[in-house]
Amino acid sequence: MDLFLKIAAAALLVLMLFYLWPVYKHWQENSPKAQKGDWLAAILPLGAVVLFVIMLIMAVR
Repeated sequence: MDLFLKIAAAALLVLMLFYLWPVYKHWQENSPKAQKGDWLAAILPLGAVVLFVIMLIMAVR
């Protein structure tokens, strides 16, 4: 039964990839282009989260 579940899960994964491929192509062709400042807008919150986690780790020690 365990082997059957693994095969079924693999088959569903492959079917999901076939289903999502056209959506992926559409997103790649019609996605908004990056503008100046986009990377900074993404890095600042990520950096804040990293610093917060470091602060929590230091507080526990």
